[in-house]
Amino acid sequence: MDKLIPFSITDLAKVTNHRSGEIKFGEKMFTIPKGENWVTFMQNCEANFVLFGIPEDVGVRANYGRPGAASAWKSTISSIANIQHNRFCKGNQILVLGTIDVQKEMEDAKDLDFNSTADRKKLSQLVEQIDKEVVHIITTIIKHGKTPIIIGGGHNNAYGNIKGTALGLKKPINAINFDAHSDFRILEGRHSGNGFSYAFEEGFLNKYFIFGLHENYTSKKVLDILKDIENRVTFNTYDQIKVRKEKNFSDELALALNFIKEQPFGIEIDLDALPNIASSAMTMSGFSVEELRQFVSFFGKEKNATYIHICEGAPELGEEKNNHLIGKLIGYLVTDFIKSKKELCITI
Repeated sequence: MDKLIPFSITDLAKVTNHRSGEIKFGEKMFTIPKGENWVTFMQNCEANFVLFGIPEDVGVRANYGRPGAASAWKSTISSIANIQHNRFCKGNQILVLGTIDVQKEMEDAKDLDFNSTADRKKLSQLVEQIDKEVVHIITTIIKHGKTPIIIGGGHNNAYGNIKGTALGLKKPINAINFDAHSDFRILEGRHSGNGFSYAFEEGFLNKYFIFGLHENYTSKKVLDILKDIENRVTFNTYDQIKVRKEKNFSDELALALNFIKEQPFGIEIDLDALPNIASSAMTMSGFSVEELRQFVSFFGKEKNATYIHICEGAPELGEEKNNHLIGKLIGYLVTDFIKSKKELCITI
């Protein structure tokens, strides 16, 4: 079931822009040597953070969204490879694992129509196939004491992240989700809008906090569901914090942390919560990039922060001349997370 496409040292060299007098992440990050077992190498590697991509948008398609999230990995790895290796953050803290092989699922989904009931069922089945691979990779990384950094892909992959982490730790986990949407929709077949509800229903997700929900795009049905289980799933809204200013951003960070911090938790980031960021559900109103970076740093420094997943960015839906900016943004978030984990950082 291991469908990993390793990212080789040659692949890394191709995306690293060498410059005299500078050291880039791409010159220091680890990759799996050719012919070596990735699990054995990862276990013995000094890097604590394992970076990998899920270049798919099948779950987005199954959720009536615009495809394009599959392109985020390529942009991201090119950006991260060219970050400066210096005393603030070091490339040899990262093992670049590679990508999950989703080529068949992407090909099978290409001509399916989400408006067709039969095709939507097929799309959900393809998402389930991807789920299995995500669960396998995450479980393996967690079992070996490493910290996954996952680049999506659609937010459907939250399910695999949560289940894989729970299986690796042998207990349910919590999650904090920076998102305009709850992704807690009904269990109608897998897609990008119900990864958390499936994980909750199956017992892998214990407590869940949605940070910055958009009131205009959350159905009454979802709100009613959340009200019934508010002791385990709760939220604040972007409108409360930034529009009506009924709540304070910093105070809400502390409240959200208090809700989830007692157990290992995943950090989930949906880039559709930021204005003017190309994604399947692009918005004109949302938190700033600086606020998101503060969010990542704030939660990342907690000892129970177990992984980070950054998803829904879609460079191919952006401006042609600036489609590298999604990868650059994700690069900032990745290094913010690593910097927050000072106890894991090596000093070579």
